[in-house]
Amino acid sequence: MINDGVAMTKFFKWVEENIASGMLTELSIADKLRGFREAQEGFVDVSFNTIAGYLEHGALPHYSATEKSSSTLEAKGLLLVDSGGQYKTGTTDITRVISLGQITQEEKEDYTIVLKGTIEGSQAIFPVGTRGYQIDAITRRPIWQTLRNYGHGTGHGVGFFLNVHEGPQTFNPSNIDVPVDPGTITSIEPGLYRVGKHGIRIENLVLTKSLESSEFGDFLNFETLTICYIATDLIEKSLLDQSHIDWLNQYNQWVYAQVSPRLAEEEKVWLAEKCKTI
Repeated sequence: MINDGVAMTKFFKWVEENIASGMLTELSIADKLRGFREAQEGFVDVSFNTIAGYLEHGALPHYSATEKSSSTLEAKGLLLVDSGGQYKTGTTDITRVISLGQITQEEKEDYTIVLKGTIEGSQAIFPVGTRGYQIDAITRRPIWQTLRNYGHGTGHGVGFFLNVHEGPQTFNPSNIDVPVDPGTITSIEPGLYRVGKHGIRIENLVLTKSLESSEFGDFLNFETLTICYIATDLIEKSLLDQSHIDWLNQYNQWVYAQVSPRLAEEEKVWLAEKCKTI
């Protein structure tokens, strides 16, 4: 996860510094991201083909750029990047959305609401025997409250240097009778998609862990595993509760502490700015 966080940090810094060139495309940035991952110790391959969706292509959850469809990036709008790596020490799957400039209020509100879903799912505390559809509902709650929704599952299991989509557990609305057991790794990835405009998805991997017991039984929670900053310049802070702000600040500071020792000085300065508390 640290290797992957280093690669993602270098990648997003590179995108930001080169967007004005007019030379970046959905296909070329996917190739560049692979290069940053290949430079990491233990890298074997990507875990799936990178989904780099700019503007309206971000609204297609399983979009795959081709030579014909690949958009040229401009200094405006949202870029969604869903990607992952196969390392000898594990498998990663991460989605982030960044601003390329000239962001609208609608984009900020959509982004913030999705982030609330990611945070609430990540903070869930639940009894042993809880099923994936219950975690799905917990994650969707702040999104449903705004009369928004998304048409894919909230999360899927991830194998250890194996399949990036691996059961038996899954977080989706289906009534699948499989408990969320300690030791399993699952994604939490709510989203929002406006056809023809933009798409947003914020994905981390979490480990299910035993928390503690009470007179009402044994309880579990999640440990977030993914180590990559979550952009704050897209946030409409008024939509967040203090608990969401605290979680995000603690997460980004943790990311900086984990990743910065592996970065050059100018990269550390760049990441520190991205991880500033809000």
